[in-house]
Amino acid sequence: MVKVRGIEFEGNLDNSMGLEFYNLSHRFGFQNPNWPYFEDTKIERIHYMAKSGVLSQRITTTMHATTHIDAPAHVVQGTPFIDEVPLPHFFGSGIVVSMPKKKWEPITYDDLEEACGKSIRKGDVLIINTGWHKQYEDGDYFAYCPGFVKSAGEWMVEKGVKVVGHDTQANDHPLATAIGPQRNGPLLPHLEQEYLEWSGGIPWDEAFPEWEPVHNILFKNGIMGIENVGGDLDAVTGKRCTFAFFPWNWDRGDGCIVRLVAMIDKSQNFRIEAGDAY
Repeated sequence: MVKVRGIEFEGNLDNSMGLEFYNLSHRFGFQNPNWPYFEDTKIERIHYMAKSGVLSQRITTTMHATTHIDAPAHVVQGTPFIDEVPLPHFFGSGIVVSMPKKKWEPITYDDLEEACGKSIRKGDVLIINTGWHKQYEDGDYFAYCPGFVKSAGEWMVEKGVKVVGHDTQANDHPLATAIGPQRNGPLLPHLEQEYLEWSGGIPWDEAFPEWEPVHNILFKNGIMGIENVGGDLDAVTGKRCTFAFFPWNWDRGDGCIVRLVAMIDKSQNFRIEAGDAY
């Protein structure tokens, strides 16, 4: 048991179900880190104890803040919104893979094959730990993350991955988004010269000629991505777990903030109810 503000609860790792629960989400709230063009998250107390004897709050936010899942309709017109994706897509077993990466390094087909090609199963949830969840702050995280390139998306389709989660800013390399030269970018023009020097003379629009190619590959094949994974990610890296990450039932939603949770049943004594009448 754990005591929180004087109230006792069953703990994440010590509870009557015999399960271990691990939070893989970053915090959401006041001054949570945001993408370069997002408005800040706003939280207002509409009712509070001295005024009303209850606490009620109003939240103004994009759903693409902190740890969240994208709906296919977020990028690909004519594809499902978040409420149209069947519920089994937000629950399942899978693996958490260590894949250390530095500034702007690509995550490729070969990287994925080497890290988990023999371990991945069709229908798995794949969570990737690059180490960048430790850099999740209001600053360089968004501009300098490593990221998936096109071949990584092709690998996920080939392997039949159900959902991919990662501790980076988007389902694509940051310079294949509006942070770089794509679509309504560049949001951060100073990165053009910096990338030219970093790459040894390759222009960023030559290195990243397509707009969000991995988003497009994944979403057109029914694979969704969980961005900005964090929390206790290191504690479950290298393990096979069960995951849950249900979004709101938001009509025509383009994505949703989620509480990504990894669960481990070491005793194998817990069972989901059969649905028998009580």
